[in-house]
Amino acid sequence: MRTGNMTTTRLGRWTGMRLGQALRGPSDRGDVPGWVLITLMTAGLVTLLWAVAGDQLETLFTDAIGSVSGPGGR
Repeated sequence: MRTGNMTTTRLGRWTGMRLGQALRGPSDRGDVPGWVLITLMTAGLVTLLWAVAGDQLETLFTDAIGSVSGPGGR
Protein backbone atom coordinates (compact mmCIF):
# COMPACT_ATOMS: atom_id res chain seq x y z
CA MET A 1 0.00 0.00 0.00
CA ARG A 2 1.29 3.49 -0.82
CA THR A 3 0.53 6.75 0.96
CA GLY A 4 1.62 9.68 -1.15
CA ASN A 5 5.32 9.18 -1.88
CA MET A 6 6.03 7.03 1.19
CA THR A 7 5.24 3.38 1.66
CA THR A 8 3.38 2.43 4.83
CA THR A 9 6.56 0.96 6.33
CA ARG A 10 8.57 4.10 5.68
CA LEU A 11 5.76 6.24 7.06
CA GLY A 12 5.69 4.10 10.21
CA ARG A 13 9.45 4.41 10.69
CA TRP A 14 9.35 8.14 10.12
CA THR A 15 6.45 8.56 12.57
CA GLY A 16 8.22 6.45 15.19
CA MET A 17 11.42 8.44 14.77
CA ARG A 18 9.60 11.77 15.15
CA LEU A 19 7.69 10.50 18.18
CA GLY A 20 10.95 9.36 19.81
CA GLN A 21 12.50 12.77 19.20
CA ALA A 22 9.46 14.50 20.70
CA LEU A 23 9.57 12.33 23.82
CA ARG A 24 13.31 12.91 24.34
CA GLY A 25 12.86 16.67 24.18
CA PRO A 26 14.90 19.25 22.30
CA SER A 27 18.44 18.41 21.36
CA ASP A 28 21.22 20.56 22.80
CA ARG A 29 23.58 19.69 19.99
CA GLY A 30 25.11 22.79 18.48
CA ASP A 31 24.76 24.84 21.65
CA VAL A 32 28.44 24.69 22.59
CA PRO A 33 29.77 26.62 19.58
CA GLY A 34 27.18 29.32 20.22
CA TRP A 35 28.22 29.73 23.84
CA VAL A 36 31.89 29.77 22.89
CA LEU A 37 31.17 32.54 20.39
CA ILE A 38 29.20 34.55 22.95
CA THR A 39 31.99 34.14 25.53
CA LEU A 40 34.69 35.23 23.09
CA MET A 41 32.66 38.22 21.91
CA THR A 42 32.01 39.29 25.51
CA ALA A 43 35.71 38.99 26.36
CA GLY A 44 36.54 41.05 23.28
CA LEU A 45 34.08 43.78 24.21
CA VAL A 46 35.38 43.95 27.79
CA THR A 47 38.96 44.16 26.52
CA LEU A 48 38.05 46.91 24.06
CA LEU A 49 36.13 48.87 26.70
CA TRP A 50 38.98 48.49 29.17
CA ALA A 51 41.55 49.66 26.59
CA VAL A 52 39.51 52.71 25.56
CA ALA A 53 38.03 53.85 28.86
CA GLY A 54 40.14 52.14 31.56
CA ASP A 55 41.38 55.34 33.19
CA GLN A 56 37.92 56.93 33.25
CA LEU A 57 36.40 53.77 34.71
CA GLU A 58 39.06 53.62 37.41
CA THR A 59 38.42 57.26 38.33
CA LEU A 60 34.66 56.69 38.36
CA PHE A 61 35.05 53.66 40.64
CA THR A 62 37.46 55.43 43.00
CA ASP A 63 35.14 58.44 43.29
CA ALA A 64 32.12 56.19 43.92
CA ILE A 65 33.90 54.24 46.66
CA GLY A 66 35.19 57.47 48.23
CA SER A 67 31.70 58.97 48.39
CA VAL A 68 30.21 56.01 50.29
CA SER A 69 29.74 56.83 53.95
CA GLY A 70 30.07 54.30 56.71
CA PRO A 71 27.36 53.16 59.09
CA GLY A 72 25.56 56.09 60.73
CA GLY A 73 26.78 58.52 58.05
CA ARG A 74 30.37 58.70 59.28
